[in-house]
Amino acid sequence: MTPSRRKLPPLNALRAFEVSGRRMSFRAAAEELGVTQGAVAQQVRALEEHLGQALFQRLPRGLALTPQGAAYLTDVTRAFDMLGDATGRLLERPDTVTISVTPTVAAKLLIPRLAELNAALPGVELRTVATEALSDFERDQVDIAVRLTRPPFPSGLEAKLLFHQELVAVASPHLIKDLPLPLSTERLRELPLLHDAHDHWPMFLRADGKLPGAVFNQTTLALDAALAGQGIALACRAFVAGDLEAGRLVQVTDETMIKEPSYFLVRKRPSLPLAPRDAVWNWCVARLSLRVD
Repeated sequence: MTPSRRKLPPLNALRAFEVSGRRMSFRAAAEELGVTQGAVAQQVRALEEHLGQALFQRLPRGLALTPQGAAYLTDVTRAFDMLGDATGRLLERPDTVTISVTPTVAAKLLIPRLAELNAALPGVELRTVATEALSDFERDQVDIAVRLTRPPFPSGLEAKLLFHQELVAVASPHLIKDLPLPLSTERLRELPLLHDAHDHWPMFLRADGKLPGAVFNQTTLALDAALAGQGIALACRAFVAGDLEAGRLVQVTDETMIKEPSYFLVRKRPSLPLAPRDAVWNWCVARLSLRVD
């Protein structure tokens, strides 16, 4: 059974004992702690009375630990070291915010905007976790997540719609070359199709069964293949808007499709405001939603 924390000795007394045991001198401990030698001796004496046993032998020149004191000092020193390490880690990165996103959101939306985010929020360190797995905010220590999902959401979560999943067919201009655009459905089927894990091509082309073509487990890989001129990819417009604008990809057909679910920004409803987390949340709402330039 774990003893009550109320039975623990006072922290100041433990600190006085730890420094005195490490320095083997009340005088040296007083210098390190910035108090008088009498105050250190009094704190150690109070600790011994609290524990009901002697921790030091008082010698004419200095101190000597009793066997009980030596064993206790080892554990107390370890505890203070752990407190020091924990405090150091907290102070090193007090403004770290962890965001969980899918690999495609990371590659196509977040990473291209990291310089912008760093300029807008110079005091915030963003930790990005790219995964398709759903995040547990407590277990995974995630502050914010971007996920393909749909309402309703549990009462303990706050969600903001970023954009709907508008599917467009895109390809490298080097693949299309002199073909007249937009392509017809029949002509589209004759070209190499690039599939991702969502496999929306049969629905988009109103085809029965699986269509031929290279298969990738992530949308971002299918888009990389499209950029390399390997075929035509089907992806959410938000993920290809930059490449379309830059001319690295072209939309090969006028037909588009809105597919549920949509992309949402999600987080636990905060019990208290936390400036870095709120700042990243507001930045994501402003820069990742609707307008994706």
